Amino acid sequence: MTAGRRSTAGAKRRPPHLRDAAETKLVVEEPPPAENADVSLLEAPRVNGARVAAAAPAQKKKTGKVRAKPRAPVQEPPVQEPPVREPTAEAPREAMIAIATPPAAPTAEERRLELQAAAALVAGAAAELTEAQRRSLMGQLQALEPAPPAPAPVLTPAAPPEIPAAPQRKPARDYQAGAAESTAHDFEIIAENLARLVDQGRKALAAAVGGMEPGDTRSELASNVADATKTLGAVAERWMAKPEQAVAAQADLLTGLSAIWSQTLRRFSGADVPPVVPADPSDKRFSAPEWRDNPFFDCLRQSYALTTHWASEAVERTDGLDPQTKSKAAFYTRLIASALSPSNFVATNPELLRATLDARGENLVRGMKMLTEDLSAGRGMLKLRQSDESKFELGVDMASTPGKVVYRTPVMELIQYAPSTETVYERPLLIVPPWINKFYVLDLNREKSFVRWATGKGLTVFVVSWVNPDESQADKGFDAYMKEGVLAALDAVQKATGAPHVAAAGYCVGGTMLAATLAYLAEKGDDRIDSVTFLATQVDFTDAGDMQVFIDEARLAALDEAMSRTGYLEGVKMATTFNMLRPNELFWTYFVNNYMKGVEPAAFDLLTWNSDCTRIPRANHLFYLRYCYIENALSQGRMVIDGVTLNLRKVKIPIYELAAKEDHIAPARSVFTGAKYFGGEVRYVLAGAGHIAGVVNPPDKHKYQYWTGGPPMGAYEDWVKAAKESKGSWWDDWHDWITSQAPEQVAARIPGEGGLKALCDAPGDYVRVRA
Repeated sequence: MTAGRRSTAGAKRRPPHLRDAAETKLVVEEPPPAENADVSLLEAPRVNGARVAAAAPAQKKKTGKVRAKPRAPVQEPPVQEPPVREPTAEAPREAMIAIATPPAAPTAEERRLELQAAAALVAGAAAELTEAQRRSLMGQLQALEPAPPAPAPVLTPAAPPEIPAAPQRKPARDYQAGAAESTAHDFEIIAENLARLVDQGRKALAAAVGGMEPGDTRSELASNVADATKTLGAVAERWMAKPEQAVAAQADLLTGLSAIWSQTLRRFSGADVPPVVPADPSDKRFSAPEWRDNPFFDCLRQSYALTTHWASEAVERTDGLDPQTKSKAAFYTRLIASALSPSNFVATNPELLRATLDARGENLVRGMKMLTEDLSAGRGMLKLRQSDESKFELGVDMASTPGKVVYRTPVMELIQYAPSTETVYERPLLIVPPWINKFYVLDLNREKSFVRWATGKGLTVFVVSWVNPDESQADKGFDAYMKEGVLAALDAVQKATGAPHVAAAGYCVGGTMLAATLAYLAEKGDDRIDSVTFLATQVDFTDAGDMQVFIDEARLAALDEAMSRTGYLEGVKMATTFNMLRPNELFWTYFVNNYMKGVEPAAFDLLTWNSDCTRIPRANHLFYLRYCYIENALSQGRMVIDGVTLNLRKVKIPIYELAAKEDHIAPARSVFTGAKYFGGEVRYVLAGAGHIAGVVNPPDKHKYQYWTGGPPMGAYEDWVKAAKESKGSWWDDWHDWITSQAPEQVAARIPGEGGLKALCDAPGDYVRVRA
């Protein structure tokens, strides 16, 4: 909303104190002139060294104070420059001295007048002034023109009047006038940006409130807050039961804060003393030099680091908590600490302060505009932008490996990729990706594509592309995804290639589904899949990491209530959940850069894929959370699908089990434990990096490393100590493993020319549906 479009009705709705500021004008009355001085030869009165208005011969005694009077209905005449009378022989000597004598230093009252005028302008802008009101206030502010530097007093005889003092200051006055105009212009820009910020804030609030489904806040947010309060309350209760320990812990915190305050005072006095809490070079939030060089910001940084460390230690040292509660308390403590970081606020972040001052607030307007757009995109939920998605196009820049969709069901499309070698291995490869995100994480671009690399190695690759479901598919459960997804794809691969056996690979929750399918096939005596690869896959959820924090009976009930209104879980909710597992890196960094610095994120293919989330059918998600995370039924042999009880011990085919060392979604320890439940030979491999980078690591990048050490036996820590480290990617190790099992080759298979006809080009239609 621009100033020209603001209505008088909006002005009437302003609070009284803001309306009064807009409806009054400041009248500055000069103090009485010095005795015996010719008032016509004096310069205009000054406020903080600035000339306000021309002085006229005094008609009555002036008080030098500010009084407010109602705005006149007629337009005020422009402020005129007072004429400067040149001295004459008839002028008294005192007048000649007054011409060259500089005005007295501005008083505190005069400084207050100037600040009051500026405050009235800003307050009026925030309250949506009309155009006439804004211009009037701007005129009053511009009248506070800084005074030019005056020369030293000079006694000039009355006889020679040829050298007047006033013209000598003309150049300086012009220079200062330009500075005044620049300062006033800056104030005008800041005021306009403040008004725009308020307007964008209203739009953001409307997007947040208008996009929410009725009951969303009541069920989910209330459940989250209640759980956090209950968990942290349990920690406080344990500490209060031992008051001597609580007092000692509080004393430790106060001692540390006192030491920081003492060190800060010494730095302010000019002493060069080392910090009480040294800066952590790995924490990018405090990488700006001001966090170390400026005593104030250094004090903030140290106090924050000390307090968050103390809180984490307090949770860790709490006695009498069960592992689940302690894990949840540690998570909530990290979440709160991340949110309260001084780097997240304009007033306490030197980078944000500098950016705001340099841009005169324009950065906050841009950020609020992006926040509004992201709230609208998430239909009331914040769909945090992490990449410039406009730079990528599916099928061109991403998911561009040539292929055809050769089969389709209500829950998936099956893509067969074109060969890049004259001969291929006879046994094809079927990849089952997670349905939480889209499949092309394995086909990001030409340089990072596992699919393209595998076809270049002579494998016939098929990939499942899951549907992005709507309310009509709310009842598609875990069994439907197994039958209409994995098993239907297995049938289609065999029909397209004629191969008697298939090698399969599953990633994340796709691997969990694949493991359940293998147990199902084992009960049925079906051995068509004779080799399997699990990528960052959990089948035992005893130690499932921070994801367990989000899953208990109360949260499941709240989630079920929310999904009952739509029939599915919104993709943005799952994306936010994953972001909260690493809030500093995956949420607050982008929040500050986007919405406070007002900087559009750079184009990054991996983060573009990450934001291209999918919905999940209600029935599928509830089954997965209950029987995997809450009941851990799969590894314990209690999961039942289509009347068949699943037993992983009956899965006796060769298994390549890949875990990622820094994975926070499928922790390496959890994957290691789950690998022990299979009945066949397992090759456990530990990759460097995390859930995505540890898997998508092309060999020619020469990044990271991987460890091999035989089957998963004994304790995870012991296996890691004895494992052999190899530099680079695990891809070549896996290729040697899978091709050594079935080395036979046949002529290359062209998609659509086998037992199945092509339906459309890769990457297909399902992947293009946005959540």
